[in-house]
Amino acid sequence: MMSKTQITGERTENEPMRGCEIIRESLIEQEVEHIFGYPGGASMEIHHALNKTDAIDLILTRHEQGASFAAGGYARVTGKTGVCMATSGPGATNLITGIQDAMMDSIPLVAMTGQVPTNVIGMDAFQESDIIGATQQMTKHNYLIQDIDDIPAIFAEAFYIANSGRPGPVLIDIPKDIQQGYTTPDFSKTFDRPGYAPNYEANPHQVKQAAKAIKEARKPVIYCGGGVVSGDAAEELQKLVDKTGIPVTTTMTGLGAFPENRPEALNMLGMHGTEYSNLAVAQADLLIALGVRFDDRVTGKVEEFAKHGKIIHVDIDPAEINKNKVADIPIASDVADALSKLNDIVEAGDYDYWLEQIQEWKQERPLRYKSKGDAIMPQEVCEKLSDLAPDDAIITTGVGQHQVFAALHYNFKEPRTWVSSCGLGAMGFGLPSALGAKLGKPDREVINIDGDGSFMMNQQELAAAVQHDINAKTIILNNHHLGMVVQWEDRFYGGDRGDTYIGDPEVDFLKICEGMKVPARRITTRDELEDGLQELLDHDGPFVLEAVVPYEEHVLPMIPAGGTIDDMIVPVI
Repeated sequence: MMSKTQITGERTENEPMRGCEIIRESLIEQEVEHIFGYPGGASMEIHHALNKTDAIDLILTRHEQGASFAAGGYARVTGKTGVCMATSGPGATNLITGIQDAMMDSIPLVAMTGQVPTNVIGMDAFQESDIIGATQQMTKHNYLIQDIDDIPAIFAEAFYIANSGRPGPVLIDIPKDIQQGYTTPDFSKTFDRPGYAPNYEANPHQVKQAAKAIKEARKPVIYCGGGVVSGDAAEELQKLVDKTGIPVTTTMTGLGAFPENRPEALNMLGMHGTEYSNLAVAQADLLIALGVRFDDRVTGKVEEFAKHGKIIHVDIDPAEINKNKVADIPIASDVADALSKLNDIVEAGDYDYWLEQIQEWKQERPLRYKSKGDAIMPQEVCEKLSDLAPDDAIITTGVGQHQVFAALHYNFKEPRTWVSSCGLGAMGFGLPSALGAKLGKPDREVINIDGDGSFMMNQQELAAAVQHDINAKTIILNNHHLGMVVQWEDRFYGGDRGDTYIGDPEVDFLKICEGMKVPARRITTRDELEDGLQELLDHDGPFVLEAVVPYEEHVLPMIPAGGTIDDMIVPVI
């Protein structure tokens, strides 16, 4: 294999370079450390160029979807822009799920795709796809590079757009002849996007209105989402709570924005949120919404959501203000800036009765579940892991019941420790995102809590973990079913089954792991749980722990889609 050499810093002025080399240098200019990708005919030039530098590591995933999910995991834990790459045609289309995931959860991502040569674009050439048209509605912006001299400015602009304002994905499509061509690049070229100017500063008059509303309120609740995490506003949020004592509930994307071991924490709200968080929002006379979009999984029947109080809505994206719920005090700005200004002037109101009421709800209606003999309960797996893992451990998940069990029963204390596909709900997200998260935070423990159905969608990425020595762990909560769909079948379809049993023939995860050279263990009884978790945590390298759990267990509480708190289904113990 050709040895790599450090390229950046050795280039000279007025030196012609190939397009693929200009791309490499542009990525280094953006301080990219890792790229997740899979090569093909239309992108191999870029792979060859990257192989000649030590400045960037190319992580060879085993599927392009794994690459986009891994880039998303890296971006979520670091706040930096994740980068993924694929060839044209099927390679490009395989990135789409991860691109849409980043769009839904506001994750900074740059996706690079190879494209057929410019002279055959539009001729249905081999492995051609119109990825620009396909991703137009799922990116903040996208580019088809048609002039090799535009490469430096386009890359600089793409990274700026991806990680400014409300973060999101940007796609760059690069024809093969552009990659192969020669020019003398100008890395000093700047870009000009006068129509794109995110507003970061909160209007002082609106902040004063918010402070006045907080002082006058008697039953306030803070409702915070992923914008608090991506906007690095967790510290200012805690300052606001320290000054006022106002209780805090989070969306699923907002987990970790506020420490869940604090008495003011109401944990997650919405369809599968805690009873007390939903009760508090339903009765609040002031809802302080920070970095949220009033998603339907939070609001249920939107006209009934928080209908008894005023709403303060702070969001970096003005398009979210008044989109789903009308705000009495709208603040279109960076959440951290708005909270910083608010903390300078805010005063607490008289909330004593309200805070006592909330503590009563928390004591009377805690999260609860019933054990089933010596069976391993999925809730207990998450609770026990929370007890054993370090406070700064990073939890990734796939999508399904296991995702919600983790969201409810793992105790999150820091921002950027929860990595999950929340808005899109993409199964298969857990394992590849764990690889990206571990590379982004190599000194942290990274554990993927997955389901058997979700894990099987991208289980091939175990091979990438072994090849690149990525020490990410996985727990599979195996109920031999597509658990969340089964729950809906049980609750709303009379128990009728529609292709939700996936255990026949039973998949042997231990043999799959053996084939990938990943140590693994299966546990089936409750008395094995703590030892199994400790083995996973102690292992130096990738490890899979399969915990067989009962398929009949449901995620509760649950508010049916489009319902209200009056429709809440609670566990009967």
